[in-house]
Amino acid sequence: MGFGRAVGALPDWFIYGCLGRFIYFVIYRVIGYRIKVVRRNLCRAFPEKSEQERRDIERNFYKHLAELVINIIDMSNISYDDLRDHMRMENIEQHRAETTGRSWVAMMAHFGCWEYFGAYQLYDERAQVVGVYHPLRNAAFDRYFYAIRSRFGLLPMPMKDIARFGIRHRDGYDGRPIVYGMIADQRPPQDDKNQTFDFLGCPTSFFMGSEWIARRLGLPAYFLRVNKVGRAKYSCRWECIYDGQEEIAEGEITRRYVEALDAMIRREPHLYLWSHRRWKHLDIAEDAARAEQNAK
Repeated sequence: MGFGRAVGALPDWFIYGCLGRFIYFVIYRVIGYRIKVVRRNLCRAFPEKSEQERRDIERNFYKHLAELVINIIDMSNISYDDLRDHMRMENIEQHRAETTGRSWVAMMAHFGCWEYFGAYQLYDERAQVVGVYHPLRNAAFDRYFYAIRSRFGLLPMPMKDIARFGIRHRDGYDGRPIVYGMIADQRPPQDDKNQTFDFLGCPTSFFMGSEWIARRLGLPAYFLRVNKVGRAKYSCRWECIYDGQEEIAEGEITRRYVEALDAMIRREPHLYLWSHRRWKHLDIAEDAARAEQNAK
């Protein structure tokens, strides 16, 4: 946290200009951080694009990733006003009116700077924001992310505990409605509890936890649509994809989320986290088939 505060105290022109370009050069040009994963993902998601178009997305992605590193470091030092400025909620009054007095599920993605979601607690202090996360294997990094996520009142909650927490607090948390913030695009383990959807042209498994919370507790679910409007600045809108009462088939909430996310990524593809092995099962199958073919 001390290092983050020191960096955050530096002027923006330095940390986003000089330091940002240095981080970009190191992770992209020097070490090539997960560059094979990024290129494979882009080829899989955008087979219709030319090699040059995919390389343009690649370069812009690494510039965004460098900025994201700075955003995360700066989270230990950023002020309330600056965080609100970095994460602006366009339709906040309408959304507050729709959710007054009730809990709801926020379905987000690894798009833009998802760590800024803690800013929502600053827009609606009547609610308790719960950030659902996977604990990191590195204990030091896990403590750091817990600290920055809880700075503005967000309650971090390990995913393994969220079902029990939701049932125990179905009437609210200390008398306040709950906002379940869930990064819903993470790659789940292959098991029968997940469902597969067409995502960026690929069969893709999704965690069903967000849908389970919404359906089990009768909560509305909202998709967070994100637009980048400046350096480290985003404009967001909440879009209802389930009202908490509609009779729908199992998997429909997640399908609507996947369609909305797909469209958002295609509009600004460099803002998505391409360094994540989202289609690991397909990669393994392709590698095995290629090895078998080469062995013949």
